[in-house]
Amino acid sequence: MERTKLSQEEIVRLADELETAPADEILREAVRLVDGLTFACSFGAEDMVLLDMLMGIDPNASVFYLDTDVLFPETYELVERAKERYGIPNLHQVRSKLSLDEQARQYGDELWKRDPDQCCALRKVQPLTEWLAQHEGWITGIRREQAPTRRGAKVFEWDQKFGLVKVNPLVRWTNDEVWDYIRAHDVPYNPLHDQGYPSIGCLHCTRPVAPGEDPRSGRWAGFAKTECGLHK
Repeated sequence: MERTKLSQEEIVRLADELETAPADEILREAVRLVDGLTFACSFGAEDMVLLDMLMGIDPNASVFYLDTDVLFPETYELVERAKERYGIPNLHQVRSKLSLDEQARQYGDELWKRDPDQCCALRKVQPLTEWLAQHEGWITGIRREQAPTRRGAKVFEWDQKFGLVKVNPLVRWTNDEVWDYIRAHDVPYNPLHDQGYPSIGCLHCTRPVAPGEDPRSGRWAGFAKTECGLHK
């Protein structure tokens, strides 16, 4: 069931009109046009850029993060630093209904080592699905150059999987542009980025990336998996 006032035609029009617009302009239009908008913040580099922009546009914007209970300590520390810097009064911690102990009892210990797809479904996709069911649109930090699966992303698009508008303000940005913004605006970021982690997920499923490797090769190393199932 569609939960947005924007028609499919309007979403396509916005995607075309805003394709070359600055990221902050895309964000402003999203805030203006989409009721029930929420920002998926992983506290990675791209999302810290968007958080910095969004808090300047709408300090009361809905922001959420998926807490799998196995994030890096540095990620949890960055959440606290971000709250100190921006306030983020409307920040929501979205978690699985299963504790890690309950998951181990039902699916076996260390599920991420045997079936990372199932683990992501339980700890990320299901909680996200329930959260997004309450909203009309979501903002993400995906970029086209990150992975082949993201090359077709638009600045505005209809998210068929979750049934709402999806806004990707940084979709055209390069990695250099992300870091130029972080340095120019003194945006707090995860120190793991300085230790060879271009993409930071869960503690057990993320490793450093060697020079020349694909930036997402550090996610689910050893498995034919590059996405957790949130973005299609």
